[in-house]
Formats: sequence, structure tokens, C-alpha cells
Amino acid sequence: MVVAWDVDAFSRSLGGHAPATLRAYTCDVCAFTTWAERGGVTAPADVDRLVLRRYLAFLSTRRYARTSVARKAAALRSYFAWLYRRGTIVADPARRLSAPGGGARLPRVLDRRELATLLDAPIGVVRRVGRAGGEHLEAAVRLRDNAVLELLYGCGLRVAELCGLDESDLDLRGRTVTVRGKGGRERRVPMHDLCAQSLARWLRDGRWVLAGPASATAAVFFNRSAARLGPRDVRRMIDRRSAVPTHPHALRHSFATHLLDGGADLRVVQELLGHASLQTTQVYTHVSKERLLTVYGATHPRA
Repeated sequence: MVVAWDVDAFSRSLGGHAPATLRAYTCDVCAFTTWAERGGVTAPADVDRLVLRRYLAFLSTRRYARTSVARKAAALRSYFAWLYRRGTIVADPARRLSAPGGGARLPRVLDRRELATLLDAPIGVVRRVGRAGGEHLEAAVRLRDNAVLELLYGCGLRVAELCGLDESDLDLRGRTVTVRGKGGRERRVPMHDLCAQSLARWLRDGRWVLAGPASATAAVFFNRSAARLGPRDVRRMIDRRSAVPTHPHALRHSFATHLLDGGADLRVVQELLGHASLQTTQVYTHVSKERLLTVYGATHPRA
């Protein structure tokens, strides 16, 4: 099966994509080939559009989220287009393949109480004495968590963008952070005073505790193993603080929605989020309309 489908070579062809996309696309194509083999389809040349539609229908019966099915369809489009360019197949069965339609799920927006729980946790005391342990380590972790969460909400960063930050990307005096987003696009995002203060305190009093005095890495944030902070570390951080299940991306959603609720221009929000297309940003106008209707229904005497 490995030789017939040549998934490893396809995976190597995705070198220009983000690591998360590469892993997801490779897993998605492997899952399809396993399903196809079970149905008697032994090579890419045996796949036609009907087989692909049956596979997407199969995924829907397994209750995959609409976004997950859409991503799997995108992976198959990429895979079969690659096979076609190589001459492995004479026609591309996945050309214009799309996932079944359905209502898009609006992103969840955190309310003020939830934000206060996440952002306003007490820090404690950190003393600059050698390699800290015990209470000093825990206080340093709280300093880091505060700075991370302030950046996610205060600047609307993606988790991967935050984890990739180096010290040279921060301009605390100018209150900006330079971010490298999807497709290698770079943008400079302003930060508010509380965010800058949280970062300054982490860099001054906490970073050395987790990085260790001999660390030469330029990363802004570290985990307890003195390695660069990763997306899973951020997810665990939010799980520890949040009273309800909250995805890290909810802070980015909240950032955009609260700006629009406050009267920010849609194109300004697009620039701040690093969206290549204004259409991507427009989902947040739908969120704001939902909130508007909720407030109207709850407050208008005749509603």
C-alpha cells in the first residue's frame, strides 16, 4: 500500500507548508488510503470521484465536524493534484472536490467574568536567586501564564505565532510585537499597557527561572523543561485557569469581536489578525450581530 499510494513522497512535497498542516494532510491521506484499501481500491488510479464522495459521506456518518471534513477534502485535493502533476494518474478525480455543506459554527466569545478568571490570577513573589525551585518556580510559571494570556487576548495572536516569538520581536517601549503569521506574512501588532507590563515582569523576573541562567535560546516563552513553549503547553495553561472548557483560539475570537463591538473598522481588525482576505474576518461581524440581538432581546421592554 505504501508503494502504491506513495504517501511518504507526497508528505515530502509539502515542505513549504506549516508543520501542523503537513502532519494533518499526511494523516488525512493515510486515513483515506486505509479506508480505500478496505473497500478493495488498491491504487490511486482506481479512485474516481464517486469513491471520494463516498468517503466524505462516510466521514459525515462518523460525526466529524464540518471543518474537519473540509480539511480532509482539501488534503485529498492536494494529494491527487500532486499525483496528476507527476503523471501517476491520467485524470484528477479530486478536482473541485468539496465537503458537504452545513451551518458554520460561530466562534465562542469569552465574557468579562471568564476573561477576569483567565487574566487576573494572583502572581506571588519571585526572588532572583540562582536556579529557583518550589514556590519561586510556581510564581515564575504564573508570570509566564499571565504574559501569554495577555498577548493572546490583547494582541489577538494565533497560538503558533505566540510560541514562535523571540525576544527581538518585542518592542516594549514602543508597545508593539512583530509576528510571523501564516504563509510567512509578517505584521506588527500594538499591545496595551497591561500587556506590556505583564511581558516586562515575565522577562525581568520569570523568564530566567524557566530558561535557566545558562540558556542561550532567544525564545520569549519556555515550558518547565526549559524548551520553547508549545501549543499543548498553552492549552494546558488555559485548562488550569478556565472555569469552563476554553480553546486558546477563543481569546483571538474575543479580541476581534470586542474590537468590532467597540466600533473598530473591519479592515483594521483584518490587519491586526493577519488575515489575507477580508472575507475571513467577516465571520466576526456575524458574532457581533448575534451578541447585538442577544442584548436587544434581554434589554428592550418590548422584545
